[in-house]
Amino acid sequence: MNKHIVFAICGCLSFVSGFSQNRNLEELLLEIEQNNTELQGYQSYIESQQLENKSTNNLPDPQLSGYYLPFGDNTTDTYTEYQISQSFEFPTVYAARGKWNHLKSAQLQTAYTKRRQLVLLNAKELLIELAFLRRQKGIEAERRAQGKQVFDQLKELYDKEQVGILDLNKAKIAWIQEQFVLGQIENDIQILVSKLKTLNGNKPLDVLSLLIDLPVEIGSKDKLWQEKLVQDPTLLELKANEVASLQKMKLEQNKVLPNVALGYNHQGVNGNNYSGFYGGLSIPLWGSKNKVKAAQASHEYQQSNSQVISTTLYAQFQESFNRYQLMRSKYHEYQTTIGSLESEKLLFKAYMLGEYSFMDYYVELQFYRNAFDKMLQMEKDLHLLQAELLKHQL
Repeated sequence: MNKHIVFAICGCLSFVSGFSQNRNLEELLLEIEQNNTELQGYQSYIESQQLENKSTNNLPDPQLSGYYLPFGDNTTDTYTEYQISQSFEFPTVYAARGKWNHLKSAQLQTAYTKRRQLVLLNAKELLIELAFLRRQKGIEAERRAQGKQVFDQLKELYDKEQVGILDLNKAKIAWIQEQFVLGQIENDIQILVSKLKTLNGNKPLDVLSLLIDLPVEIGSKDKLWQEKLVQDPTLLELKANEVASLQKMKLEQNKVLPNVALGYNHQGVNGNNYSGFYGGLSIPLWGSKNKVKAAQASHEYQQSNSQVISTTLYAQFQESFNRYQLMRSKYHEYQTTIGSLESEKLLFKAYMLGEYSFMDYYVELQFYRNAFDKMLQMEKDLHLLQAELLKHQL
């Protein structure tokens, strides 16, 4: 057990489960990003939305109309008329809508980045959990072997009638409990491997050679927040929504201008025809009523909403950062104290020399094991909290 304590001290907040060729966390996350079906599907959705947005800026179809009037009381030849025309919005509308469509594409890309971050953060947390469980499995395997050794010794003493049946039963129960804990850990590992396979597009993920080595320091609070302002998709999405709403307002202002129609017209009777150009303007009385005001109100809302959400996110960030600093400090205290004790090794040696009864040994053993398990749990929680604080780097 002592070698695991030494490993915790020297590991400096690192989970390692290594084989001949180690794969670091970034490589695994990149593979998940490439194979994840949710992200692949969202990319197709983005492409379809971008094409749909472009289609809103197309010109309407040209119109061809004609008249053929052979009936009636007249002395001339049959009257004919045909006209071809093209209608369109005022030219500045197309330029404004094109910019708005470009900004909507940026919104879609930011939404994808946000979704990608959530997928990769989930994957990273699962990988941290997996590394922790594998480390815990090694510790529990050693505890089970030690429990079996104690049980075999008591069984031998029981056969010699040097201990009672109650002590033997207690040792057996303790050994069985260690087996159950180990079995539960193995089951939890299989569940995590299955979840990672799902995130990886239902393809097996090579996590046997997983190497996780995360830094202890994450930088100052102000520097980290400035990074988030530039990189975090949640904050970037707020800015994208604000800019797009401003362009929407400019678009509605341009749509107040009249629509235009141009064309060619030919009419008359045989030998007496007229032809020429056709033009027209719409009278913008009703179509854009209140739309500019609505777009302006929407932009003001986006500005206010961005401020509120940014303030809330900063408060949450401060809380998480302070919690991380406090937890890291407490973890180092645990690490320093437990790492200098060698308590379990000395306790087992004293028990084997007969200085402790089984119950005294077991009570003391559980105390030190609980303390060590708490340190491991704290280490895992540090990794998970760090992953949350640094999710903008994914």
